Amino acid sequence: MKVIRDRPKSVDLEEFLSRPLFGFFATASESGPRVSPVWFLWEDEAIWIIGNKGTDTFPSRVDSEPRCAIAFVDFDAASGLVHHVGMRGRATVETWNRGRASRILRRYLGSNETHWDRERFLEPLDDAENVLVRFTPETAVARDQSYRAPSPRARR
Repeated sequence: MKVIRDRPKSVDLEEFLSRPLFGFFATASESGPRVSPVWFLWEDEAIWIIGNKGTDTFPSRVDSEPRCAIAFVDFDAASGLVHHVGMRGRATVETWNRGRASRILRRYLGSNETHWDRERFLEPLDDAENVLVRFTPETAVARDQSYRAPSPRARR
């Protein structure tokens, strides 16, 4: 993967991708581009996303056109933190791997599965329509666009 650092400040890619952020996964369709907010896992030099062929449309779009993009933003107005990573690459629909899917969910829900919503997160782990989407980045832009936030008094 080629990492583009064309500005004075950039973000450490590995550290950034370890944060439990939302990804915005962009795919092509006959009606134009589509963006899906997704939870993800950065593992084995790829972004892994949980999908379901029965309820999600992005796996079929990936099958039709594997070229896609994904973007992540970490923003905090109080501190002025603005970190952005955008990637272009190719995706494939892969066989379900319950272990990898559980690692994705743990990033966002915590390690104690007894605290997870059984109906929404645990029971669906065994759905026969589940797939994983593997996004392999070809290029990445990693930017720190943070700014000095005004004091709380100045925002009133």
